[in-house]
Amino acid sequence: MNILFIGDIFGRPGRNIVKDRLPELVKDHSIDLVIANGENSAAGFGITPALADELFDLGIDVMTTGNHVWDKREIIEYFQMADGNPHSPARRLLRPANFPANLPGWGLYEGQKNGINYAVINLQGRVFMGSSDDPFRFADKLLEKIKAKIIFVDFHAEATSEKVAFGWYLDGRVTAIVGTHTHIPTADETVLPKGTAYITDVGMTGPYDSVIGVKKELIIDKFLSGMPTRFEAATGDVRLCAIIVECDDKSGRATRLQRIMLR
Repeated sequence: MNILFIGDIFGRPGRNIVKDRLPELVKDHSIDLVIANGENSAAGFGITPALADELFDLGIDVMTTGNHVWDKREIIEYFQMADGNPHSPARRLLRPANFPANLPGWGLYEGQKNGINYAVINLQGRVFMGSSDDPFRFADKLLEKIKAKIIFVDFHAEATSEKVAFGWYLDGRVTAIVGTHTHIPTADETVLPKGTAYITDVGMTGPYDSVIGVKKELIIDKFLSGMPTRFEAATGDVRLCAIIVECDDKSGRATRLQRIMLR
C-alpha cells in the first residue's frame, strides 16, 4: 500500500494547491490512501463542515486535526450529526483521541481501501500544548483494540523531543508516525529499525511567504508591540508539503518514506 499524507492545509491557498496537485500525485505515485491534516483549512484557523466535505470530495480519505479543531464552532454539530451513523463523512474527520472523552468527535478511524484494512490515529502532544491525556499511554490503549496491520499516526505536537521519543516508543507497532503542528518541514524522514516510518514534521501546505501561514507583517508587529493582533492568512509562495509511505500490507511494516514539496 502507498499512503500519501499532506501536511497542515492552511487556508484557501493550501486548499487550492491540494486541488491542483493531488490528482497528479495520486497518479504518479500509485497512491492507495490519502490522509491530510485539515485543522487550518478555514482561513488558517479551524475547519468548517463545508470545507471538510470539499476536501473529502478532492479525494482525501481521512483528515486529522489538532489544537485548532474547535476554532470554528460549527464543526461541533458536524461531529454530533455523525453519532450513530458510521457511514457519515464526519467519521473520517478526526480530532486528537487524547482530548477529554466527553468531547464530540473521534480520534481513531478504521477503514478499508482496495481490500486492505487500515487505521488512522490522531493524537496531540503535551509539551507547550493545551491539556490532554498522556499520548504515550493513550496510544497503548488504542493499539490494543486495532486489528488492522496498517496503522498511521498523526502526532500533532510542538516539541521535537516529544515527537522523536514518541516515534521510538511506537517503533514496530505502527506503520507510520508523522508530526504536524509547527508548519515547518523537517529533513529527518526515516524508517526506524523495527519498520515504522517517521518524520518530525511534514510541514505546511500553504503560503510560505509568511510566518507559518500568517501575513508576516502582522506577526512582526505583534513581536514588536506585544499588542493583540488579528491574524490573516498570507497568499504568496504556496507549496504543498507531503510524505509518501510505502508499506507491506501483510505485516504493516514501512519499506520506504519519501518527502515531497511542490510549488
